[in-house]
Amino acid sequence: MTDHTYGISEIVGSSETSIEDAIQNAISNASENRRSIRWFEVVETRGHVEDNRVKHYQVHIRLGYLIED
Repeated sequence: MTDHTYGISEIVGSSETSIEDAIQNAISNASENRRSIRWFEVVETRGHVEDNRVKHYQVHIRLGYLIED
């Protein structure tokens, strides 16, 4: 088994559709400049309310990425 070292980034993703879409949007955008993303952890879930309805879902996540030699 090979040992690995990981870095961690914290980001916030959003979506008008769902929490799952907010997570996917965050990971997709982060992967444009962060290679080898291996895991994520949802730290906080929140949203924006407008006219008594949910307008945006927001997720604060930690991304774990492999640090390559």
